[in-house]
Formats: sequence, structure tokens, C-alpha cells
Amino acid sequence: MSASTTVRSDLVLSHAVVTADVTAPFDKVDIEQWLKTLPTHEYQRCAPGDHKAAGYTVDDDGTPMSINVEVIGSGLVIQQYRYEVASPHYCKMVSLSDVLSPSGWTTTQVIWELSMEQLEGDQLRYVNTVSSHPTEAFLEFIIAGGQTFEEAAAARQHASGMHCELETPHYAASIAAAANKAAADAAAA
Repeated sequence: MSASTTVRSDLVLSHAVVTADVTAPFDKVDIEQWLKTLPTHEYQRCAPGDHKAAGYTVDDDGTPMSINVEVIGSGLVIQQYRYEVASPHYCKMVSLSDVLSPSGWTTTQVIWELSMEQLEGDQLRYVNTVSSHPTEAFLEFIIAGGQTFEEAAAARQHASGMHCELETPHYAASIAAAANKAAADAAAA
């Protein structure tokens, strides 16, 4: 395994958990399907200015993948999320992400968890959890740039936290809209 792909799971670069409440029929929520059919323009609306493109593909071994291109802080991040858990109410995505910073390219691991909880009836809570860990290549990259891990983690925590605050209510609304449309389509059938 090369330094660029060796993940340091013992170190946390950032961690954010943001929630948003929405109204939709819980049994019509399907986060897995939403992710696999998320149009680029809807993805862009979920974090205006930060989200650039989204797509769906499979890895060499056939594992479904969500490809997301976004700006977080001063970095252009290309997420290559592999589905580790995929279900209607919970998805866990793991990416070895390429990051273009003003100082050049590096890599990090990003874990994105999307879940929908039923509060009462059609009152739901979307939970957006994003955690990242450095790779050995990232640690070498920041040291070469004269930065400590603590400084890099503080900057990434701030940028990732702000990004999650921006995207979470929009993701929640988009998932709820898809569930409401599915309910309307089922009623009309």
C-alpha cells in the first residue's frame, strides 16, 4: 500500500454532525436511491457555490460509487465514495479523496453517513455525519508545507463544519421532496 493510500484512522482531521428536520412519509424515504439518481444540478443546489458535480458509477469490483466534486475551504475535493452500507434510511459512504489545495494535490479519507430518523408520524430528522482522516501522504504534504497536524486539523474542522452546515438542510429537503413525490406517485397510481 502506498503512502497516498495508507489511511491514519487513529487521527481525526475533522468530524461534523449536523441535523435538519423535514416532513415526509418515512416509508417513502430512500436515501440509497436518492444518492444513485442525484442529478448534478440538484447536488449543486444542495451547497450553492461549493458543490460542482455529482455522478454515480461502480468501482472495478462492481461496488456502487458516488462521485462528488466540491470545494471545502480552499480545497477542491474529488470524493470517490464507495457504498459500505446502502439502505433506504441509512447509507455509509467511504472515499479515498483527492484534494487540490493551493499547495498542490494530496489525499484524505472521508466517511459520509446519511440517515433519516422518524420523530413522529411524518416528522423526520435527517442526520448528516462527515468524518475525515489523513493519509500518510497528507501528513507528509502538510509537514513539507510547514504545517502541523493540529493546524491542518483545525483548518479542516472549520471548513468542513461550515460546509456541512450549508449542505445539510438542503440534503434533507431534497430527500424529503423525493419521498413526497414517491408518495404522490403511489397515490396517483
